[in-house]
Amino acid sequence: MDKSKQKIAGIAPIFEPDETDWRILAALQGDARLTNADLAEHVFLSPSPCLRRVRDLEQAGLIRRYVTLLDPLKLGLTVSVFIQVSLEKQMRGALDTFENSVLARDEVMECYLMTGDADYLLRVVVSDMQSLERFIVDYLAKIPGVSNIRSSFALKQVKYKTSLPLPAKAQKTLRYRVK
Repeated sequence: MDKSKQKIAGIAPIFEPDETDWRILAALQGDARLTNADLAEHVFLSPSPCLRRVRDLEQAGLIRRYVTLLDPLKLGLTVSVFIQVSLEKQMRGALDTFENSVLARDEVMECYLMTGDADYLLRVVVSDMQSLERFIVDYLAKIPGVSNIRSSFALKQVKYKTSLPLPAKAQKTLRYRVK
């Protein structure tokens, strides 16, 4: 459905980024601290239209937020573990209870509802084995409905990235940019 038909039907139009928007998104994924002037130069715009486009991307929800990535090892968070959790029953109430419980825990970096053997996969980061034991024994195992917990330790982080893969058109003009 095109934008004019969406407007008539009372449906909010879907934001469709153009090539310049993709370049902005690619640049900000690489460095969210770029000033508007630097970003504008990077994507071949003047500052005012660049800022308008960034605000449009934010309003459309393509840019959710800006964050600073910290080094967990330098902060003493040396244990990274993946925990598979199975529930007794996969009913809405049990799922909600579990999800609300893990949302409240800072050491849970990611939580996914899964298919397969386990119901959930968590990525947890803690400072040491004692902290992990306390998290599992004193908290995770006490969540109502939890029936099985299996942990796998990350020995080495081979790849970690936060940038999402964007269409090739977002990269082609950035790849050849001279600084």
